[in-house]
Formats: sequence, structure tokens, C-alpha cells
Amino acid sequence: MTSNHHRTIEAGHKGQAKHVDEADHRGTLQRRDDNECNDKVIELKDIRFSYGNGNVVLEGVNFQLLQGQRIGLTGSNGSGKTTLFHVIMGLLKPQSGEVTVFGKKRLKQEDFIDVRRRIGLLFQDSDDQLFCPTVLEDVAFGPLNLGMTHAEAMRVVTETCDLLGLSGFEDRLTHRLSGGEKRLCALATIAAMTPEVLLLDEPTAGLDADSISRIVAFLNNYSMSHVIISHEIDFLKEVTDGVFVLGSGNFHALDN
Repeated sequence: MTSNHHRTIEAGHKGQAKHVDEADHRGTLQRRDDNECNDKVIELKDIRFSYGNGNVVLEGVNFQLLQGQRIGLTGSNGSGKTTLFHVIMGLLKPQSGEVTVFGKKRLKQEDFIDVRRRIGLLFQDSDDQLFCPTVLEDVAFGPLNLGMTHAEAMRVVTETCDLLGLSGFEDRLTHRLSGGEKRLCALATIAAMTPEVLLLDEPTAGLDADSISRIVAFLNNYSMSHVIISHEIDFLKEVTDGVFVLGSGNFHALDN
């Protein structure tokens, strides 16, 4: 493990993707475009975060994600992976350091409203993400709140459920879904909003091989930029440009 506490995570590019304007393509999931720019979308500088018990989780972390870049994160439980995501989304405030997203420093809660619209976060616990009675209502909630018409939202629901193997689940009660089905449903609620960036915390937890294959296909065909936390290294290598290990408050590249 490197002793450099100021290493910046910056993986190589397998492909880059174009952000599609919602106003021009409402109700349609857009495929990746491998010929676009590499604008910086997330940048963390010298982030330090510790919980109330004094346990330092992030120590001088530097991190950046470029448009079209796809990064995998792994590490032991409690190493700070989920904390990193929550700092990016403004759910946790670091004791020091800078959080810049889409070229703007984010200092207070109001600054993160736009971030949460443009970045899709998959929580580690699907029950934190699902709150409507049925799958259809949960998946449609985001598109409707983005201003889509009912017809546009229903088209997105159908398309997203088909991509993730949830066709026929639309009228199912979410609280009666299995753990793996909830995971797919939670991912569908994010995908339906066509975010510019995905932050996925253990997306394959509880899923069978077929469901994981659908997620791989979705990420490789439709995800524009993403950071994925997982203990499944083979999965990360399929859907990212590079895998990094978070431990002792900072990163090092995974040895191949």
C-alpha cells in the first residue's frame, strides 16, 4: 500500500460518453457514446473525515472522476468506501477538504440539490431507496419529478424494467420482493432518471448470475460515468477502467 496520502484516483479510459440533454431525449435511455470529452465531473481535495468516536475513515483523500470514466472501488468493511460516496452527495460533511462537483465547489446543503439530481446514488441498503407501494410507482417517481409527462415516464419505466430484467414486476409490491429483486428495483429507480454519473454501492449484492449479467450489460451500454463499490473483483474488472483499494484512509491501485 502506498504511503502517499495525497494520491489522486484517475483511471484510464475504455470509452467516454456523452451527456444527453433531458429536454431533447425525454423518456429515452441513451446508449454510451465512446467519442466524447473528458471533463472533470467530481473532484475531492485533501478530504478528511472521522466519525464521532474519533475513528478516522478518510485521511487526506484526493479523488477525481472524468466524464466517461469508470472506476471500481474495493476494500475491507469499514474502510470508508460508502463514506466517500456520502461525502460526494453531501450526505456527510468532511472535517476538512474541498468537494467540487460539475465544476462548482459544494460548501453547504443547498449546493448539493443539483448534485443529487445529476448523480444517481445506489444505497447499500435497498430499503433506503424504495418507498412507494409498487415497482412501477418507485421507478416512475424520479422521471415524474423531473417533469416528464405520464406517458413519457411510463415509457421510461417499461424500457428500464426491460433492461434490468424486471418486466412483469411493475405491479409487484416492493416490500414483498426478494433481496435481489429489491436491488434491481433500486437500480431501476436511478437508471430511470438518466443521471450523468452513477455511484453504485454493492450493486450485485444478493443477485444471481443472470441478474448480474444484465447489470454488466446495462453499465457497459448505457452508463456514462460511474464509480462502483464491490467486493466482486471480477465484476469490477468487467465494468470499470481500473480498480482501486481503499484502506487506512486512502487508496492504492489493485495489483493485477
